[in-house]
Amino acid sequence: MNRESRRELLNRDLLLLLCSQVIFVSAGAMTVTMAGIVGSRLAPDAGLATLPVSFMVLGTALAAFPAAQFMRHLGRRAGFVSAALMALLSCALGYWGLTLGSFSLYCAGTGTLGISVAFSQQFRFAATETVTPGQAGSAVSLLLLGSVGGAIVGPELVARSEQIIPEGGFVGALLGAAVLFVLAALLLSQLSLRGGERTAEVTPKPVDVSLRGIPPLVWLAVAAGVVGQGVMTFVMTATPVSMHVMDGHSLGDTAGVVRAHVLAMYLPSLVSGWLIARFGARSLLAGGIVIFAATMAAALAGQTVWHYGLAMVLLGAGWNFLFVGGTTLLVQSAHPDAQLQLQGYNDTAVFGSAAVASFAAGAVLEYLGWEMVVMSTLLPVLLLAALWLRLRSAPLPNYEASNS
Repeated sequence: MNRESRRELLNRDLLLLLCSQVIFVSAGAMTVTMAGIVGSRLAPDAGLATLPVSFMVLGTALAAFPAAQFMRHLGRRAGFVSAALMALLSCALGYWGLTLGSFSLYCAGTGTLGISVAFSQQFRFAATETVTPGQAGSAVSLLLLGSVGGAIVGPELVARSEQIIPEGGFVGALLGAAVLFVLAALLLSQLSLRGGERTAEVTPKPVDVSLRGIPPLVWLAVAAGVVGQGVMTFVMTATPVSMHVMDGHSLGDTAGVVRAHVLAMYLPSLVSGWLIARFGARSLLAGGIVIFAATMAAALAGQTVWHYGLAMVLLGAGWNFLFVGGTTLLVQSAHPDAQLQLQGYNDTAVFGSAAVASFAAGAVLEYLGWEMVVMSTLLPVLLLAALWLRLRSAPLPNYEASNS
């Protein structure tokens, strides 16, 4: 990449999105680390321990399409600032839930955070709008790479929560997150997104977005996101509870494994953008499928800290390849005038599957055990592999030719 290309890629808007991504990822990593443990303490039944995480993911799923439509009419900046303010509200609800010992109020807080995450998930699509189409994969990879900071900060907030507010449980972590979201609101208010905003003033050409009109490769892109996010959420949600509550590993070890997992979700972005440019998005999807298979093997090999850590690192890397590859393939294969609508449908499906997975994780873990948690991921991975094989050589649509 020459100097001019780097300058175009590292533009001001992308850097603002990157910094904000760090903050939102830190809140997500914080919630995943502590929500299952909080649930095991406050929930009326042990099988509901992962319900707070389910509320977060369900909030994301339900708000995904409305978030895309909100930004379609009012713009990206208004949507993203609103997301930061909603996340601030979620910290307040979580604080009250913990101080009052209210499981329902704490779940309301994680659900509100999930709604804000639905808006922040559009960061990756906004990132592609700040660069040329040929740099879309690199922009997504760079954005996700910025999440490495969030992978460190989130679990660290949990581990140091007592130092922030002594004898406050996890209240200190929520206070730290609230401060970060104030900063995020300020950063996102400075976005310009010139040339990338799609508002009600822009009237797109009519495009067939019915099931029959969606190109086959869009289905592969959505399936990659659904399986990647669903399997990752299912295993990730169960891991802290299995490690800390069932297997008796320390909170520090549990937080360390979650931290390693979230780092592994984003560090592959150092190479995933280059891999897409060199081999194509579908090759990246194939790599993600293979890594998920390795994840299952590592998770079934044992339940020591080392086994959990290896499985979660592989899980994060496999998710990265499927998520980045699927996002890029969606941008490449969807009609430009249908992008926002299909992005909304995509995120609804992706986080809807994750919501089901996060809720099911607690019950499967409680009543069937860790091994069945892992084995349950086999079928969706095999189905994705079959779809990939069918579409591995399908040509990308050429919309410029069809419009000329």
